[in-house]
Amino acid sequence: MRPLTEQEIRTAFVNCSRGAAKRLSVPRDLAERPWDDLDYLGWRDPQNPARACLVTELDGRIQGLVLRCSAGAPAQARRSICSVCVTAPLAGVSLMVAPKAGKAGRQGDSVGAYLCSDLACSLYVRDKRDPGPGARLHESLTLEEKIQRTVTNLAAFLAKVTA
Repeated sequence: MRPLTEQEIRTAFVNCSRGAAKRLSVPRDLAERPWDDLDYLGWRDPQNPARACLVTELDGRIQGLVLRCSAGAPAQARRSICSVCVTAPLAGVSLMVAPKAGKAGRQGDSVGAYLCSDLACSLYVRDKRDPGPGARLHESLTLEEKIQRTVTNLAAFLAKVTA
């Protein structure tokens, strides 16, 4: 993924108003992020632990999601498998719910997925972050195939939100 600016991130959100996007906490360390190893930029809001954000570039288009998630510490997160990267990290997997885009979202419709609680799927897939013992199933897929699966699963989730 290419490096994104704060402005690009704020204008990317598809499931919240422009005003809400302006008020979101965006990471201050954008320059230090490992962009070459990211399929998406994900973070938990330090001021509101029940909110997370995810921004990615798919088909040349930057799109972002605001998510509601478990507000607790990793101990409250479930040790199950992430639906995006197919990892079960020690940090846990949380149900994250995205209001749908447009009128459906304003009427309360939402889509949920189990995601790594720390939103570090890209780093787990590339072995840049240790998910812990027993966190991965033995697979015969290449690294490129695992990355493609992660991107495909992320795109499917985003498609459900924007449908």
